[in-house]
Order: sequence, then C-alpha cells, then structure tokens
Amino acid sequence: MLALIDSDSLLYRVGFACEDEPEGIAKARLDETLKTLIFEELKDCDDYKCFISGSENFRFEIAKTYPYKGNRENIKRPKHLVALREHIVSKWDANVSVNKEADDDVCIAANTQPHCIIAHIDKDLDQIPGSHYNYVKKQFYNIGKFEGLKNFYLQCLTGDKIDNIVGLRGIGPVKAKKALKDCFTEKDLYTTCLELYNNSMSNGEARLYENAQLLHLLRHEDDQWMPPTM
Repeated sequence: MLALIDSDSLLYRVGFACEDEPEGIAKARLDETLKTLIFEELKDCDDYKCFISGSENFRFEIAKTYPYKGNRENIKRPKHLVALREHIVSKWDANVSVNKEADDDVCIAANTQPHCIIAHIDKDLDQIPGSHYNYVKKQFYNIGKFEGLKNFYLQCLTGDKIDNIVGLRGIGPVKAKKALKDCFTEKDLYTTCLELYNNSMSNGEARLYENAQLLHLLRHEDDQWMPPTM
C-alpha cells in the first residue's frame, strides 16, 4: 500500500511549533514528524509520497467573482517555511505541484493507484473515495464514492473561507447537510444545489459552476469539472 501525504499543512504545523527555534531544529522536527507518520502510524504501507503545492495554480484564472485565496495576503507564515519546503523536497523527495495544488496531485495519484491511503487533515480531500488517515486525530477512516460526491456538493453550498470561495449566504454545514439529505444520485445533488443557488442570486448557475470548478480536485492532469448530464 502507498501512503500519499498531503504535506502543506504538515509544514505549517511544524513551522509554527518551531517558530522560536533555529532552522536546524525545525528541520529535525519535520524529520521526526515524518518518521513517526511513515514508519509508525502508517507502518503497514510499503512506500510513501509527499506532496506540496507550488506557486502557480490554474484556479487563479477561474475565480472571477472573488479572487482565489485573496484573503491570505496578511496571513502569517512560519519563519522557517521556505527552509522546510526545501528540506522536504531534498531529503524526502516531495513532489511540488505545477499549476495546481498538492491536493490535486494527491487526488490524481489516488485515482491511479489501486492500493493507497491518503494522510491529511484537509476536509477538501474528503471528496476522494478510499482510505484516509487524519494524522492529528490519529484516525483511520474510509470515504465511499457517493459520500465523496456529497462532500464535494456540501462544499459547493458552504464555500471555503480558507480559500476565499464564497458559498451561499446563510448556509453553513448543518443547513447544507439538511438540504442534501434526500439526494441519492449526483443529479439529485447538483439539481438541489442549482435550485438553492438560483433562489439566492440572479446568476446562480454561473456562480455554482465557478465554485464547483474551484472546489473540484483533479482526477487526472486534463480534468475539468462539468455538471452531470441532466
């Protein structure tokens, strides 16, 4: 089994934990964290691959209504983040995403590898069917195919504040789950979301399409989200 490690959040967690430490200590802490994750917590895996995001992202061009990640300009970054990024690439052979995010490359790998487990703490990755491991909660769990689809459409309704993707006003996780509770196919999920968008704004279909494209994780290099055939 292959362990696919979404490492963006890992670097931030280690970086902030070592904010007052020298760079060498931060790198050593990252090594210790990865060794524990790979060789103890995921010891049943035969191999691993780490993924981090690059600087370019196709979503910057897709986002027309609100700038993608436009709310991050003043967010503090760990002092040793650059050094940790360089370290995980040089020592742990991390994959650096090109014109997309680490999440996308994790999803592409999971879509092409028959036996893998995704190690992460990012709810975005819960749209991917398969085996998952939350390395903070120390929990293994599985996501079914329809459950993954439903998680994606739940995000279409609620948006993603971290990435500045604005969902429908007044709809949080509880209301979103209630809205989709009687949906049993992707057409049901899409139709329900479309109705809620159209009831909320004049350009509802276009906004849903934009948000869905921003939230959708790539299954292959040339992937693009499209609404289900009605």
